[in-house]
Amino acid sequence: MDGAELVGVQKTLTPVLKAKALDNRLPDPILGDQYAERVMRRLDPGYDRGRGATQLGLVAVIRSLAHDTWARGFLADHPDAVVLHLGCGLDARVHRIDPPATVDWFDLDYPAVIELRKQLLPPREHYVQLGTSVTDLAWLDRIPRDRPLLLIAEGLVPYLTEADVRRLLTTVVDAFPSGQLQFDTVPVWAWRTSRWDPTLRRYDAQFHCGFDDPAALAQRHPRLEFVDEAPMYDAALLKAKAPATVRRIYRLLTLLPGLKRSTRIVRFRFSPRRSSGALTS
Repeated sequence: MDGAELVGVQKTLTPVLKAKALDNRLPDPILGDQYAERVMRRLDPGYDRGRGATQLGLVAVIRSLAHDTWARGFLADHPDAVVLHLGCGLDARVHRIDPPATVDWFDLDYPAVIELRKQLLPPREHYVQLGTSVTDLAWLDRIPRDRPLLLIAEGLVPYLTEADVRRLLTTVVDAFPSGQLQFDTVPVWAWRTSRWDPTLRRYDAQFHCGFDDPAALAQRHPRLEFVDEAPMYDAALLKAKAPATVRRIYRLLTLLPGLKRSTRIVRFRFSPRRSSGALTS
């Protein structure tokens, strides 16, 4: 279909979208994202046929569900929140969650991705799509900062440098009165070996940072607090709902040292302003 050409890391949005589309075709879906199936069908009408049509990507669906669940909880407690969905790709989270009109939601990604989103996903009120690099923090000037913030960065942080991650976190925390930050990270070994990862090489992408203890990021800002971590490879829903062959594969993979937590889904919160602070090196 017509649209801007995606390059490098932007291409990684397709396998994640495909995983969600395939999940929606299961008798009892985990995420149940009808938008993913519709969009994937337009991008690739035969995506669910052939050798590539497996449910091994369901672990990415589990990741999305974890972020959705946390987001719904935060918005239930803060119906006046501002949502920043960074590196949104073709994810239909704003439509899945369907926040009330009192929430202002901003999806942000590269201009080519946003152009494609506008072709494939419907608009809605109190919803803005920003085509820019996440690391160009000038986009913050377009965001209201007088309300609680929910920041979601699914599948984004490993592609940023550590300096960019710290700059993003400190700028956001200092800009808003309170809020919740949720994102996923990889350990240092996964970052350092990503240049040889066959999946990433297929899309001409690699990781640029990793954290063996992502919770320690909270120690670098006085207002930031680690809350918890969501299971991924060993999630109960993955064990309960994935096809038997997929369950067996993930059960075996989680026996390998380091793989069980090779992706960490983590949540932080920051309290109302008491004093200014900055991340330290």
